[in-house]
Amino acid sequence: MTLQNQLKIYIGKLPSSPIGPIWVAVSDVGLLMVEWEMPQVDFSFKVEAHSHKSAIYDPARTSETLQQLSSFLAGKLRLFTLPLDLSGMTPFRQLVLKLTAEIPYGQTSTYKTLAILAGKPNAARAVGRVEATNPIPLVIPCHRVLGTDGSLHGYGGPGGVKLKAWLLEMEAK
Repeated sequence: MTLQNQLKIYIGKLPSSPIGPIWVAVSDVGLLMVEWEMPQVDFSFKVEAHSHKSAIYDPARTSETLQQLSSFLAGKLRLFTLPLDLSGMTPFRQLVLKLTAEIPYGQTSTYKTLAILAGKPNAARAVGRVEATNPIPLVIPCHRVLGTDGSLHGYGGPGGVKLKAWLLEMEAK
């Protein structure tokens, strides 16, 4: 049995935040998934489909992640210090998400810039697809990625582009 097959997935919930209740999934490696506006059964199903492992509700194992998310959404935290679990992703997807995670608080980048940094200058649309399917939004700040013209393109979280704009506004304060 490989190490990956032995890992457990723990879920926890932040019952209230400016964007609604937030669910997180954490493996023994790090943060695996962030979602909001979703019942526990749906989140558990999504985690299990993503990781191929059962999710165990464990507030103790998810408390640090939830605390950092709460502080971030309150405008008190600018840099997450959470380990991330990007296992099971293609190398390109991992690279794009790592580059996205490096975009500083209050700053933005573009899909094109990330494609260039990833060594695929003609892959702006592929970068957009990675951002659209980012399993760890907020912590991997896909809301900081804009179109080349500076416009807000889609945002996968509930609220779509309005939420993306709110997050950027919050960071600008």
